[in-house]
Amino acid sequence: MPPPADIVKVAIEWPGANAQLIEMDQKRPLSSIIREARAARQLLERIQSHGIDARLEALKELAKLSADPTFATEFINMEGIGTLARLVESGTHAVILMDHGIVSWDLISLSFIKQIAGYVNQPMVDVSILQRSLAILESMVLNSHSLYHRVAQEITVGQLIGHLQVSNQEIQTYAIALINALFLKAPEDRRQVSFAPNLALFQHVIRGNRPIKAEMAHQLYVLQVLTFNLLEERMMTKMDPNDQAQRDIIFELRRIAFDGENDPTGTEKRKAMYTKDYKMLGFTNHVNPAMDFTQTPPGMLALDNMLYLAKVHQDTYIRIVLENSSREDKHECPFGRCAIELTRMLCEILQVGELPNEGCNDYHPMFFTHDRAWEEFFCVCIQLLNKTWKEMRATAEDFNKVMQVVREQITRALAMKPSSLDQLKNKLRGLNYSEILRLRQSERMSQDDFQSPPIIELRERIQPEILELIKQQRLNRLCEGSCFRKLGNRRRQEKFWFCRLSLNHKVLHYGDLDESPQGEVPFELLSDKIPVSDIKSVVTGKDCPHMKEKSALKQNKEVLELAFSVLYDPDETLNFVAPNKYEYCIWTDGLCALLGREMGSDLTRSDLDTLISMEMKLRLLDLENITIPEAPPPVPKEPSSYNFTYNYS
Repeated sequence: MPPPADIVKVAIEWPGANAQLIEMDQKRPLSSIIREARAARQLLERIQSHGIDARLEALKELAKLSADPTFATEFINMEGIGTLARLVESGTHAVILMDHGIVSWDLISLSFIKQIAGYVNQPMVDVSILQRSLAILESMVLNSHSLYHRVAQEITVGQLIGHLQVSNQEIQTYAIALINALFLKAPEDRRQVSFAPNLALFQHVIRGNRPIKAEMAHQLYVLQVLTFNLLEERMMTKMDPNDQAQRDIIFELRRIAFDGENDPTGTEKRKAMYTKDYKMLGFTNHVNPAMDFTQTPPGMLALDNMLYLAKVHQDTYIRIVLENSSREDKHECPFGRCAIELTRMLCEILQVGELPNEGCNDYHPMFFTHDRAWEEFFCVCIQLLNKTWKEMRATAEDFNKVMQVVREQITRALAMKPSSLDQLKNKLRGLNYSEILRLRQSERMSQDDFQSPPIIELRERIQPEILELIKQQRLNRLCEGSCFRKLGNRRRQEKFWFCRLSLNHKVLHYGDLDESPQGEVPFELLSDKIPVSDIKSVVTGKDCPHMKEKSALKQNKEVLELAFSVLYDPDETLNFVAPNKYEYCIWTDGLCALLGREMGSDLTRSDLDTLISMEMKLRLLDLENITIPEAPPPVPKEPSSYNFTYNYS
């Protein structure tokens, strides 16, 4: 017999509970039915007893036994659910037995809702009861549309936000889950009023050193998605070219950019005079820019973003517009077109209008740190777009290429999970156009195509040629020679000396100088020499004799890293301290090459990677039907003046 109308059908810690399990299963063995019915009757009598301790023990036992479908069916058939519901309505803490599993919430009583909501609204309530109460209310809202209105009358979002101030992450998680449930079930006309897009109210949750658990991360992700979905209405709203209020926003953008705050003639100009201004603002339709906002997405959302930038960050807005409108080299960045396309891109990246994905926890902490996070995010990105446009020296034909680079910059920065908008700016500064090109090249080289056997074989065949090229460069530099400072006995640097390799690579010539040379030093001025055949080895760092002798220099890490010595017969040394790391690598590599040893410096590894990469790209180019000239093109003459640099700052 089904329970009466006032009985709440509640699953009691029952995984996978559903309506089918409360129906009588005719296939159950009779002995099982009798046994479970007897156990259910005895437990129900204990729950109905007046002793509080005995009742609590019975409730705990019920939570364990109810996992058995046969027992649960018999308990429900005896109107046990009604007994539990009346215990909750009377104030007994049987709420600890309620969980997410639902049989049916359709016939729930208003007094039951008030009682559960009362636990949530009480300032001092047991944590386990509060946690379970939040879970029950969430289940009511998600599983019954009619119950949403009853719960919404008893619980407000403001009351739930108050529970986010506690340190218990479980309570915070259940509170946000209930907010998300109310958010999902709220009528369209109430969402904008009841759930303003202000994620900053939840910033207390993500602050602190404690890690965010997976369920909390998922609820924050859902909240982020639902909040940004409030932008969908504006995103899908076309601009009405005949709506004067909407056109006034465009007039305001023009006025702020070109007329200033106190220009009384700003809105009195004839429409024909506005065409030039609209072109300078970067609109596609110069005569009637309202037509630029008729495509959805981004619709009116793009205009909202532009107006926010113009009013809140007025200096930035004016700088971007005037900086580009005054250029005459076809490299101007069209602000209007860029802002519209950028808004569409941000909507795609943040999936505005899409439902939350179950199991996803990809939330962005920075959106929870500002009460106008969406608008501020747009303002950061439009400045990035303008900067990238200049770095790429782009023209109107390069518009799509620039947008692709900007999308990559934004997605890479978001993947780093910046905790604030300031951190986002820092991440984007590091992802300039040059860095994006470098990352693309690095990723292409690491793709499977470059790990295939033919490519690996090509690399192995190229490497000896490149190593020989690097070796010749090092030896040529040794033949040019370098100047070194001579270390004195009084811990101070005194005279200079010069060392260079003979052109036939057989002798090292060196000698003292009175001052640093301005060019190449002739061999005649270098009185001392060492035959390369007499060199036994090259040592570096702490192994150098002049580093062992001078205890003061031994403590100088910078000098130690630049020191090297040539050991030659009979038990003599020529000691060096290179002027910089580059010269150190050149000389140690060159001396090792002379001795037939491996060049192992960081500079050699870097040069090898760069040159092999360039050579492989050249060899893998598709040169079919392309004529390659026999001789390289002539080097152009030097310009008469180098005063043509552009200050990007």
